Amino acid sequence: MRNGSMKVTSAAGGSGRTSKKEPMPLTQLLPGVFWRGREEHGRGPDLMKATKRSTENFLKTKNLQPGFWVEFQCFSLIQTGDIRTLTEQLLRLALKLKPSGHWQIFVTWRLFDLDRTIHFLTVDKSKVLLLTSAEDLDCTPGFQQKVFHINQPAEFIEDQLVLNLTFSDCKGNNKLRYEVSSPHFKVNRDGSLVALRNISAVGRTLFVHARTPHAEDMAELVIIGGKDIQGSSQDIFKFARTSPIPRQKRSIVVSPILIPENQRQPFPRDVGKVVDSDRPEGSKFRLTGRGVDQEPKGVFRINENTGSVSVTRTLDREMIATYQLFVETTDVNGKTLEGPVPLEVIVIDQNDNRPIFREGPYIGHVMEGSPTGTTVMRMTAFDADDPATDNALLRYNIRQQTPDKPSPNMFYIDPEKGDIVTVVSPALLDRETLENPKYELIIEAQDMAGLDVGLTGTATATIVIDDKNDHSPKFTRKEFQATVEEGAVGVIVNLTVEDKDDPTTGAWRAVYTIINGNPGQSFEIHTNPQTNEGMLSVVKPLDYEISAFHTLLIKVENEDPLVPDVSYGPSSTATVHITVLDVNEGPVFYPDPMTVTKQENIAVSSVLLTVNATDPDSLQHQTIRYSVYKDPAGWLNINPINGTVDTTAALDRESPFVHNSVYTALFLAIDSGNPPATGTGTLLITLEDVNDNAPFIYPTVAEVCDDAKNLSVVILGASDMDLHPNTDPFKFEIHKPTVPDKVWKISKINNTHALVSLLQNLNKANYNLPIMVTDSGKPPMTNVTDLRVQVCSCKNSKVDCNAAGTPHLGLTSLLLLLLLSIAGL
Repeated sequence: MRNGSMKVTSAAGGSGRTSKKEPMPLTQLLPGVFWRGREEHGRGPDLMKATKRSTENFLKTKNLQPGFWVEFQCFSLIQTGDIRTLTEQLLRLALKLKPSGHWQIFVTWRLFDLDRTIHFLTVDKSKVLLLTSAEDLDCTPGFQQKVFHINQPAEFIEDQLVLNLTFSDCKGNNKLRYEVSSPHFKVNRDGSLVALRNISAVGRTLFVHARTPHAEDMAELVIIGGKDIQGSSQDIFKFARTSPIPRQKRSIVVSPILIPENQRQPFPRDVGKVVDSDRPEGSKFRLTGRGVDQEPKGVFRINENTGSVSVTRTLDREMIATYQLFVETTDVNGKTLEGPVPLEVIVIDQNDNRPIFREGPYIGHVMEGSPTGTTVMRMTAFDADDPATDNALLRYNIRQQTPDKPSPNMFYIDPEKGDIVTVVSPALLDRETLENPKYELIIEAQDMAGLDVGLTGTATATIVIDDKNDHSPKFTRKEFQATVEEGAVGVIVNLTVEDKDDPTTGAWRAVYTIINGNPGQSFEIHTNPQTNEGMLSVVKPLDYEISAFHTLLIKVENEDPLVPDVSYGPSSTATVHITVLDVNEGPVFYPDPMTVTKQENIAVSSVLLTVNATDPDSLQHQTIRYSVYKDPAGWLNINPINGTVDTTAALDRESPFVHNSVYTALFLAIDSGNPPATGTGTLLITLEDVNDNAPFIYPTVAEVCDDAKNLSVVILGASDMDLHPNTDPFKFEIHKPTVPDKVWKISKINNTHALVSLLQNLNKANYNLPIMVTDSGKPPMTNVTDLRVQVCSCKNSKVDCNAAGTPHLGLTSLLLLLLLSIAGL
């Protein structure tokens, strides 16, 4: 059993302590002072229960004054969370028993076997603050004493205490386990080392390994007068994190070194020790690895004689969490005698990093009317501290909600997962009744599992209440009126509706449909995207003479379907009454366009046709007059009374005003209304071709060398503005009356082309050759065109067609020269 005591100190500093005798009568207590006698407690949960029970009885007294100091002293291992929970319960119980006045209570727990103090302070009736003293920050995990020396007894007796070991991981020693290098010993939970049976020889050294999820360490028990036992040293580190290389005669004994980060001066500071009990005299320890002779250099060093390992500066676990070092022993010349043996240095995390939210902005959406408990989004923070410790164990809470209506607690965040869920009824989550459908939550993440000593970080979560289609659109009126002139098109009326849903969604946007009164599809309705109004339009001109009134039945729906429990009612339909106004309409030609086919070149004043136009205003008796509106070639005339169209000039199919043999003219029909109305009619005259155009040749200029071996001169082509059959095939001939037969030749190539060639070489000069071409029309037409042939001098790839200084002989002169040459023969 372990003893626990409660020391009571007044605000003025007085104190009292008792033995195991009965407590002092309560009537002897001074005002403002609490006191309680010493009593036996068990360990762990038993101690918690006993302390709570006895303290409850103690607090249920009379004559208690505001303000007191209570200090508990216990020698059992209690976790910090348990202490905090118990203290909160006791303090709140005291406040409940004495609710009047302002109480200020100071409570101190001093856990001597952990060598740290935790202070609790309450300043009102509801809030308890946890403050950690400097002693806690300076706590060094591991055995408080690492090396022990005892004399070899005659025999170790079963269950007899050998010594007490004190180990702390600075986290409450939760899940603490001990292991001993000898199977004949064990370490109890309280740190007492005992033998499991009577045994006399155990060797010269025992090693005890302690481990929790947060720390581990090794203690060495040197037995003075002990003797070596073969094989005993080989089992020392079966439980260790790093195992040395087995040896026969000697070994370097190392255990992992655990060092808290952020330690303060002084440095260097011893943090562990390497043991080699059989080290030869004069040998030295040597330490290598990252942090010694590798970057970052000089962080660790070893006493070459004693094996003490020290750290020279503050460590940062977030920069380097572990250091893998190596230890060896060397002789005086630096030659390695043994090793290297791995030595792991583990940096113990301190809570020096705040949680941060790295993934923002955080925007979540939830549908209005969602059931209570609907998950909206997840908030996740990051803490750079060791994730295996409470330093990075985060808890979430909502610090502030804006706006705070209709409830200040519209949402809840899972403290462990960070899931934000709705906590109000679906009726309160109504977007149409909310002051603002957007909420901003200040989310706080706190490490240390949410304890008050934990560091915090905040972020803003924006939650948007999304709209669902739970309101049908309704027309603002049951009936709408519209007036439109006959013949007009375009929007005639805007139909207005109301919808309480979100204007940015399909639950608000309207879709209109004409469900009756539009058999001729003369009307269409579209939605104005800005106003959501229905724009009713006339798309086919209305005729007053056919119908002066129209009645349409129109329904409105949303783009999105309504929720199941909402339907479209009578207010979702409306009637539109449309009145058509009579206007003076222009006469209409029939047919339009009017067509006629005539031969070109018909006689002037020939009648083409008589046009016909009628007045659609059948209820009005009006006369119609005709006039020419557009006559590009000026060929036509129209009788203004009867509409007869005749010619004023010859019609020419080849005119530039004729396209594809069709001539287009426009006429007007004007009624006698006030003001008069005009109608336009189109006349299309198709002109039939006659052979009134002679063909022509191309090209009309050619060149040939005076010494050419190939006497071909040029290929001629022929064209005709008329249409077939008044065109090709063409007949090509040399107009012989002026050309000698023995100089030139023309040969047909096809229906449209012929080859002109020389029968002999000519001197350099220019010659005119008359070419006659005839088409195939009936009767045919012929055209004679001079082909100018240039005979050039071609020397050394140079062509000289300059005829200066050279006689220019016509064909007649050439003929005379030929005749003279023949006569001389």
